Order: sequence, then C-alpha cells, then structure tokens
Amino acid sequence: MRHVPEGSDTAPAEAPLRVIVADDDPLARRVVRDALEAGGIIVIAEASTGREAVELSLYYKPDVVLMDLVMPDGDGIQATRRILAREPGVEVVILTSCDDDAVGIISLRAGATGFLNKRAGVEALPRALRLVDSMRRTPADGAGLRPVRSRLTPREWEVLDLLCAGQSTDEIAATLVLSSETVRSHIKNLLRKLGVSSRQAAVEQARRLRADLAGGGVNDRFEAAAA
Repeated sequence: MRHVPEGSDTAPAEAPLRVIVADDDPLARRVVRDALEAGGIIVIAEASTGREAVELSLYYKPDVVLMDLVMPDGDGIQATRRILAREPGVEVVILTSCDDDAVGIISLRAGATGFLNKRAGVEALPRALRLVDSMRRTPADGAGLRPVRSRLTPREWEVLDLLCAGQSTDEIAATLVLSSETVRSHIKNLLRKLGVSSRQAAVEQARRLRADLAGGGVNDRFEAAAA
C-alpha cells in the first residue's frame, strides 16, 4: 500500500482531480500512476487489494477510484459496493481486460460511474477520468445523464455526450481512442435510433430528455456516462 501527501502550499483556481489507483499488479499501478500524473491528475494513494482500496477511499475521500476488476481480498465489484455505501460522492471507474458486456452492466449496477477496457491504453486514462469529473459536476439540467434502458448502446451514449460537449468527430475519436471512421459509424447509428437527421437535432433531443429527467418527469434509474 502506498500513499502520498495531499498538501500543497498554493491551490490552483480549479483543484486537480484526486485519484486512488487500485490494482494488485505493482507494475500496472506504476504505469497507470505515471500516465495520470503526466496528464495533470494527482494520484493520492495506491492499493493492491480490495480491502486496501476501501480503507484508503474512506480515509482520503478521493474524487475518483480507478479500480481493477480482479484483486485479492475483495474484488473490484465488492470494493465498489463497500466504498459507495459509505462515501456515495466518490466516483468509481472499473478497469477490466474482459470484453464481455455483462461485466460493464454488473459494474454499473454496483454503482460504478463507468468501466474502461485496459486495451484502450493508459494514454486514454487522463481524458477518460476528466470526462468522469465533468459528469460528477453535472449541472441541474441533467447534462451527462443517460437512461439505463435506452435504444442507444453505451458507446453511442458516450459519443452523444461528447457531441453535446461540442466535440468534433476527430476530437471524439481522440477522447475515446477510436478511429474517425468508427465515430462516424456510431453517429450515424445514434441519429437513426433517435429518429433525427442531424447532429444538432440529436444534441437538442438529448438535452430535452435530460432536462425532463433532471426535473423528475420520469421515475427511473440513471447512470452518469464515464468511459
């Protein structure tokens, strides 16, 4: 278990994102920590087991816990439930090398904000966690929320979130570590599913939906988009 001091003599106008990295592989933790710190994110602690992840999260109250799915002494899902039961304001992002969509569903049901596939590469982590942070600061109009039951896939919601944030095709591709052609395909599919003919119309429809949801117009369960 490793931890570093949080203190600083001067604070920036907007405090850096504070993250705990939980992974039983010390090399993996170092690689992730280096990538996050290179992106301006502060790693305030590291945990090698599920139990340590819980203890450090309750002590430090980080902005985000980057949680490996498979760890000893309590896996990532168990640790996520325990953390959020005590500190619901902490965001947990699950890291996994599994391509099974069921893993993502289980992660979200446990309360995780999102999940990331390790194959995306560590260079994607700072961007992904900043997206999580922007969702954490979701305004009252519901921007960044998504319904669990939706015609759109999780990836299509991620693309739509970034369209709502004003990103271009190439910017979305860079954020999600996808090719521009893949992003265009996702946009085409989400436009068809939403029954609209333009990106702006899709953005306007998403904003209307989220404004209704934030106002309590529909009783349902929603998740913040994260990965």
